[in-house]
Amino acid sequence: MVSKPTFFELGVADPERGRAFYGALFDWTFEPGPTGGGFAITTDGLPGGMHGGDNGASPYLFFRVDDMDAAVARVTELGGTVEDLGEEGEEDEESLARFGRFKLCRDDQGSAFGLHQPPEDR
Repeated sequence: MVSKPTFFELGVADPERGRAFYGALFDWTFEPGPTGGGFAITTDGLPGGMHGGDNGASPYLFFRVDDMDAAVARVTELGGTVEDLGEEGEEDEESLARFGRFKLCRDDQGSAFGLHQPPEDR
């Protein structure tokens, strides 16, 4: 398992307001995200995303894995949980090819983190 940070996600109530705030604060650039209701964020370092409908959320940090299925199995084996984000088949192939696979998880104490399998590792 690789495990270096590869992606961050910001949850906000209103993505347009979030784009205005973070764009002005950090000079980030934004483009429409894969779900149509958020944004992909380009920074000088780690790429990110922003989604709406998540008022007061903490940022999520995603760690790179080379095999999502094995990583998810290991999380649950160690007492953690993996949140159901819907069927991955619901994601279109273009989004998977562009962004890769993502899973939101919680460790065995309830702390949130994410797993990210970049498209080149699919």
